[in-house]
Amino acid sequence: MKITFLGTGTSQGVPFIGCDCAVCTSADKHDNRLRSSIWIDAPEASIVIDCGPDFRCQALRANIRDLDAVVFTHGHKDHTAGLDDVRAYNYHHNKAIEVYATEPTQEILKREFQYVFQYPNYPGIPQINLNTIANEPFYINGLAIIPIRVLHLKLEVFGFRIGDFTYITDANYIAPEELDKAKGSKVFVLNALRQQEHVSHYNLKEAMEIAREVGAEQSYFTHISHQLGLHAEVERILPEGMHLAYDGLTLDV
Repeated sequence: MKITFLGTGTSQGVPFIGCDCAVCTSADKHDNRLRSSIWIDAPEASIVIDCGPDFRCQALRANIRDLDAVVFTHGHKDHTAGLDDVRAYNYHHNKAIEVYATEPTQEILKREFQYVFQYPNYPGIPQINLNTIANEPFYINGLAIIPIRVLHLKLEVFGFRIGDFTYITDANYIAPEELDKAKGSKVFVLNALRQQEHVSHYNLKEAMEIAREVGAEQSYFTHISHQLGLHAEVERILPEGMHLAYDGLTLDV
């Protein structure tokens, strides 16, 4: 199974409009981040987790030629705004895209993309099939996906474990019984927004503590804002087995 980080940033990503800090003006490609999303290229299915406003650019950059499903962690705009761009896959492969989301996230999609769900359908609009998920395992073409319920302040967000890989973003609290689902993963991914504490995201120190508890062979931090600091400088202070993810990073899990 191949994992590609399509984006590792936030809406305060890089370059950030009007910001002249060292990160936003960095020439290091590791500091140039689009909104957080990953592509899972498995024998069973090609799956994207979250498709934010940068999705079209990300799909072109990663050369995603086929797409079976989009799985949403939650309904915030920086994770959902690119849904319209699945229409290219409808056209080239003559099939609908399976979308997996909780009922609250589906309500957001229906509101934000009303034209997709109104009948009769307008020619050329994205063709999607909605699939409702809850906090129990589900399958995409036989590939098992285990949801992990986390909190983004008071909002329920789902992380996901797929085989030996666990991906969690937009969290600042994970109940012990939910974190147990991640233990035993070979690769663990968690959000680490910045150095300072934040009301709804883990900061780097908190993310490192969670990663130690999970104990994966390799841990990567994502959903990074420019306030975290330069990639190269942060990498130097991370302990062995912990890394900052970056756009275009590909892992075999």
